[in-house]
Amino acid sequence: MFAGVGTLINVVAILIGSSIGILAGARITKKSQSLITDVLGLITALGAASALSPLWSPTFEAALPKSSALLVILASMLIGGLIGSALSLETRLDAFGENLRTRFKASQESPFVEGFVTASLLFVIGPLAILGSVSDGMSQGIDQLILKSSLDFFAAMAFASTLGWGVAASAIPVAIYQGFWTIIGLAAGSVLSQYQIDAMTICGGLMLVGISLRLLDIKRIPVANLLPALVIAPALATVLHLIK
Repeated sequence: MFAGVGTLINVVAILIGSSIGILAGARITKKSQSLITDVLGLITALGAASALSPLWSPTFEAALPKSSALLVILASMLIGGLIGSALSLETRLDAFGENLRTRFKASQESPFVEGFVTASLLFVIGPLAILGSVSDGMSQGIDQLILKSSLDFFAAMAFASTLGWGVAASAIPVAIYQGFWTIIGLAAGSVLSQYQIDAMTICGGLMLVGISLRLLDIKRIPVANLLPALVIAPALATVLHLIK
């Protein structure tokens, strides 16, 4: 096998799952589609709870100065959010999705952009996207990306049944994002320590909470603007780890 095969499998799983979901969606009533979206919101919240669990991990707390774990996450989210807002990441991602909607000839009334943005964020956030891609690049196996592909397949099927082709288009940022981490793994080997991964995962968990709130129509949080926190978190954790 070649480096990147795990991401290729992931992309194919998203495309196939989305296609099946769209075909099935035509046979699902709007009431049922709404229920599916609500269930996805709840499942996303469950995934967020799992991603947040490292915050209480003895390993993560031991790597940082006493009582600083929560402050690292708070600072990362605030700084990342300010950077993301200044760069208008949410607006840019929406614009990219709108451009793809036009290319796919989807109507303006269709949920193409919402499907693209929601699925893109859901599929790239989480430890499996990074760990699996780095492991793939280091030729240590693609087990983690196979697991992620299975999860993304069913998620894409469910999302696409209500949000349409925008979910399939999310395979593009997934390929770019995971391809980047595969190259990192190929060139630099193991670049992240466990506490750095934990910091990134916790911030990703908070973003999944935001996605869950959007899916449940509780509050529309500009989650894309928070994405820089995924870089800020391990950097801040590293600084505090070194001065501990």
